[in-house]
Amino acid sequence: MSVDASLIDLLPEDELRLLAAGDHLRPWLWLGAHPLQWQGRDGVRFAVWAPAAQRVSVVGSFNDWDAERHPMRLRGDAGIWEVFVPHAAIGDFYKFAVIDAQGQPLPLKADPYAFRGELRPDNASIVAGLPPPVTLPPARAKANRREAPLSIYELHPTSWRREDDGFPDWDLLARELPPYAAALGFTHVELLPVTEYPFDPSWGYQTLGLHAPTARLGPPEGLQRFVAACHAAGLGVLLDFVPAHFPEDPHGLARFDGSPLYEYADPREGWHQDWHTLIYDFGKPQVRQFLCGAALFWAERHGVDGLRVDAVASMLYRDYSRQPGEWIPNVHGGRENLEAVALLRHMNEILGREVPGFITIAEESTAFPLVSAPTSSGGLGFHYKWNLGWMNDSLHYMRELPIFRQWHHDKITFGLVYAFNENFVLPLSHDEVVHAKGALIAKMPADDRPLAEMPLAVQAQPDRWDTPGDWQRFASLRAYYGFMWGHPGKKLLFMGQEFAQTQEWDFESALPWALLERPAHAGVQRLVEALNAVYRRWPALHRQEAEPSGFEWLQDRDREQSVFAFARSCPEAATVVVVSNFTPVARENYHVPLPCDPASGSPSGGAGWQLLLDTDAEAFGGTDWMQGRPEPRVEHGALVLQLPPMSTLFLVAAADAASTDSPV
Repeated sequence: MSVDASLIDLLPEDELRLLAAGDHLRPWLWLGAHPLQWQGRDGVRFAVWAPAAQRVSVVGSFNDWDAERHPMRLRGDAGIWEVFVPHAAIGDFYKFAVIDAQGQPLPLKADPYAFRGELRPDNASIVAGLPPPVTLPPARAKANRREAPLSIYELHPTSWRREDDGFPDWDLLARELPPYAAALGFTHVELLPVTEYPFDPSWGYQTLGLHAPTARLGPPEGLQRFVAACHAAGLGVLLDFVPAHFPEDPHGLARFDGSPLYEYADPREGWHQDWHTLIYDFGKPQVRQFLCGAALFWAERHGVDGLRVDAVASMLYRDYSRQPGEWIPNVHGGRENLEAVALLRHMNEILGREVPGFITIAEESTAFPLVSAPTSSGGLGFHYKWNLGWMNDSLHYMRELPIFRQWHHDKITFGLVYAFNENFVLPLSHDEVVHAKGALIAKMPADDRPLAEMPLAVQAQPDRWDTPGDWQRFASLRAYYGFMWGHPGKKLLFMGQEFAQTQEWDFESALPWALLERPAHAGVQRLVEALNAVYRRWPALHRQEAEPSGFEWLQDRDREQSVFAFARSCPEAATVVVVSNFTPVARENYHVPLPCDPASGSPSGGAGWQLLLDTDAEAFGGTDWMQGRPEPRVEHGALVLQLPPMSTLFLVAAADAASTDSPV
């Protein structure tokens, strides 16, 4: 007589022990829904962690959603329920019917380990095969190194392009995005969260499907094709990952088995007041297993190059956005969340060990020490950290009218005090162009003088501008981009800002691509391409972005004229000089000290210097003020320059320029 397969232990004891202890590296191999053949019958093995439940059944399209048909079996003290359902198959819809410890039925629960989910507003899980493993190509691992150029194009995939007024799919993105981003010289693309989420206005940051690519973009296998297309174009792929919190939708993780299973029980720890979401219980081993396993899943099963971890600051501090009395101190009486610190270190150690070359980036807005230092040195183990201080200060400076910038000079210089404390990314991200903040171009001040008082080059092209003052908005933005690409730190730019999108980002609409038909916007796009080319071509601009020896101020005290000059250098490579003039007044015969040779300590560059890039060039929509003016020269140990209005220049010694590719 044959034995009912649904009554046989489906999870091996060794695996069950690891899962029960929260020590399994890859819990998704066993939990969730897995199509297989069991004792000669095709079907699906279902397994779910629900230790406080009195009863669990799997319901779905294979049993008419009848909770009496396929009750699950509890495996000892592990708190894991299992069942084999014959004839269930890939494509079937399912949920878990849970009876809590008091005998009360809960709302049907989606599978925390599902590899696929329904398109919202529906929320069932869908049986899907485990994605095949994908190995990170060696060339991609090399491109992620600290000394490599890292220029990231951040995008919201469902609003980058639209197809027939609806969401694009992975194959459309695979056709159009990699050639576009690669042609502009970006090294990586970063996707806002593509893990399944119920609420469109959360942009994916309130996720409930940490193992499922969102159904908005089509079946999960499309993501692997997209990643492969990016790699073929020479682009790395970074995903935003959210281990900090989750929404309280009844079909999700909230009180999953009738108890606070995934979240902290006490609302002083488990309720996020800013976002009205629940905070994971970072100290619970099985929750740590769930989050760290999900991070490894995206690396191993979809082949992405790295994760940008969202809201790290909210994880690190127990008093984040809380008043006195609204939070619980740690065991030492402090404000740090020691469980979250341990989880982040553990996650980064796992990823570093299991996926060599994989990188993680922290969105962390405080002065928490050693975020991007190895765990062996007491750090959190991230490879990079967003420099939100630089972003806030520099945008504050750029918002000021040029005549007032002299009073805010330290907003530019202060960032260099701590620029080498971490491995920083300079982010001009989606957060800066939403919630009534306006687009980046809208943050730039406009000149309100009449056209007749504008520079001659502006008067000569009146049709280029919607208002006469727009020339200064565009010039400011171009000068700012030049300063950013010259400044130490990896680069990140949100979609649409590469062509100076005029309205703030709308997640429900495609980017306004028609703006590229206008010369000023097309010029900004050409500038971004040129900046990426210079950044990638000249090692001094990227090899030592986290090393103080690679940076030297040449001019940081000229408040009255709002001019900044610095040198970027690295061993055995040409020094690059960057000069920014943040006023609409040209500076003729401006003297800048020569940079020091990194090896000898004496002035470098010889007698001849060559211009690599001028953000005021006509090709970029500028006034081309430099046309016909004297070349850079050296006099009495100083570099003598002609500084266009509202511009940033990149220069190298002429001998060095001759030894490499032609200048941009």
